[in-house]
Amino acid sequence: MNSYGSFPGARPRRLRTTPAMRRMVAETRLHPADLILPAFVREGVTEPVPIQAMPGVVQHSRDTLRKAAVEAVSAGVSGIMLFGVPEDAKKDAAGTAGTDPDGILQVAIRDVKAEVGDDLIIMSDLCLDEFTDHGHCGVLDADGRVDNDATLERYAEMAQVQADAGVHVVGPSGMMDGQVGVIRDALDTIGKEDVSILAYTVKYSSAFYGPFREAVGSSLTGDRKTYQQDPANVRESMRELALDLEEGADMVMVKPAGPYLDVLAKVAESVDVPVAAYQISGEYAMVEAAAEKGWIDRDKAIFESLTGIRRAGAQMILTYWATEVAQKLARGL
Repeated sequence: MNSYGSFPGARPRRLRTTPAMRRMVAETRLHPADLILPAFVREGVTEPVPIQAMPGVVQHSRDTLRKAAVEAVSAGVSGIMLFGVPEDAKKDAAGTAGTDPDGILQVAIRDVKAEVGDDLIIMSDLCLDEFTDHGHCGVLDADGRVDNDATLERYAEMAQVQADAGVHVVGPSGMMDGQVGVIRDALDTIGKEDVSILAYTVKYSSAFYGPFREAVGSSLTGDRKTYQQDPANVRESMRELALDLEEGADMVMVKPAGPYLDVLAKVAESVDVPVAAYQISGEYAMVEAAAEKGWIDRDKAIFESLTGIRRAGAQMILTYWATEVAQKLARGL
């Protein structure tokens, strides 16, 4: 009996038959220009210092940071996000090293700008946590709580010294209410209207930040739950988004990336400005640790995770694998 009618007419598998076919019909593509490299520079070191919790990532010396910037440019990476790690003796309650024109972050900005000019978008973390002796993202009041409005005054100063150092984009990451508007006013006041703001619009209080604490030599005790977002909330993220856009954010970010792809997709569908996502230290460390154990294929896991972030709507991805991935993409891997 003729049984042709029992076979499916629609066969989606036809478009999965070969690597060339799968590549042709791929809906989401990674490109080196999608990637931004977060980089740490440590004051007072002449050699890079390995970060134990993030295999392959280091606290750079000024010289090795310049080399990393050149390597990123050569690979086609779009940007570098700089984090300064001051000497412990320079930390204080107000994070004054963060607004010192000769502080390590401002020095690093000038170094990278002198090395690569405008060939790489130079971004800077605009937050006090690396520079305070208590490790919080702002100054504290008499009761030991982060004082939102006093912190905004410090952020305004920080934005101005980073802009004077030559940064292209500032990244306020402290989750203080009103931070974008205050920073925009501070930049415009000194004639730095062209410096963009990448707002850390959605930043959750996450367990996945653990390795980052080592990376920046954090002095934090306790947590940041009174100013970073509750992982249970989504509507709150949309409120934060509306406020940041109203205050003048040029780009917005979701952080972390992997555990919050639903939030990233919701943000991406709601805005007409570029959307970034930060694949954070814990996401990086999990893949590296599992790969070291032989439990997963490292390269495939890296590319799959980044594709997922891109598919959810991120136009830019901050990832510690940025240069490595960009090099592999250029080779067609």
